[in-house]
Amino acid sequence: MRDETAAPVPARAAERVEPARQTVLLRETRAAGYASPRPAPPPPPARRRSYAALDLGTNNCRLLIAEPAPYGFRVVDAFSRIVRLGEGLGSTDYLSQEAIERTVEALSVCRTKMEARGVVRSKTIATEACRLAVNGPDFVARVRREIGLDLEIVDRRTEAYLAVTGCAALADRQAESVVIFDIGGGSTEIVWLNGSAALARSADPTLRIRAWDSLPVGVVTLAERYGGTDVTPAIFEGMVEDVSSKLTKFALMAGAAVHAPHFHLLGTSGTVTTLAAMHLRLPRYDRRRIDGLWMRDQEVSTAIGDLLDTRLAERARNPCIGRDRADLVLAGCAILEAIRRAFPSERLRIADRGLREGLLMNMMREDGVWRRGGRG
Repeated sequence: MRDETAAPVPARAAERVEPARQTVLLRETRAAGYASPRPAPPPPPARRRSYAALDLGTNNCRLLIAEPAPYGFRVVDAFSRIVRLGEGLGSTDYLSQEAIERTVEALSVCRTKMEARGVVRSKTIATEACRLAVNGPDFVARVRREIGLDLEIVDRRTEAYLAVTGCAALADRQAESVVIFDIGGGSTEIVWLNGSAALARSADPTLRIRAWDSLPVGVVTLAERYGGTDVTPAIFEGMVEDVSSKLTKFALMAGAAVHAPHFHLLGTSGTVTTLAAMHLRLPRYDRRRIDGLWMRDQEVSTAIGDLLDTRLAERARNPCIGRDRADLVLAGCAILEAIRRAFPSERLRIADRGLREGLLMNMMREDGVWRRGGRG
């Protein structure tokens, strides 16, 4: 096929001729000032379907863009920013204007990334802050109008089930019982999975749920209630007792979990990944070393104790914590400690994954991508 932008090639040059004759014709064509015929460029490789999952929580705005792969997906882009959408919500029942502006800016970045990656299917959700805020619906309407994203305010049950879907693959396949928890900014989801974990990797893990609960407490709400700057052992214990009282109902429903063979805890949140980084003494956060890490019970206790011994400025300087989370991490540790006391376990597995991964898995499962060999 000739280059349509070039001058036309004489008819004789386009005919099929002997090799020697081709050389002569090529010289004649060049001498006449015509451009040499060029082959058409190869067609671009077929693009896989790109999926996007956006989780707007009380503290963070997180986006994950991925393409299907066998039994899972391959991440092609990601974004995370602390926006503190629920800041002050516990005392006012309203999202503040400052928090809304920070969040709208972050969501605009997410929208740009989704467009650049050619996303064909997406799911965007909002959780506790938008559930509780009187002006939550107004905020969602503004995001739809200005950014073009349709945020869905999901209920607590959906949030718990998504947390399970996102990180259940890390459960010990020999474990007959697992308690999974997700410590958020405004709420904490906790789920008891019972029965054999030896299901197909692409099967729905929520089929194993025996009990679940959503505790109305997270790192932001707890830190605002007790303070996150100078946390003494007495203040820390007060936070633990507060969370424990909210955990009582679930502990009664799922108390038998700890007696099953190979029982363990599985946690996802900035709290547990920070503790894992502290335990490994990482100079900077490294997801590859954190996601899937096993910690023994004593190792978790030591990491919490080490954090309790630090001051706010020290936590802020730690690259695995940072200034934005320095005043929240001990509140998260108190929530974790309450869960550990209710469900004693020698093992805790760390997950650097959660709702976004659950959203992606659900969309791909609905589209049957794994039945087609992992391609969209």
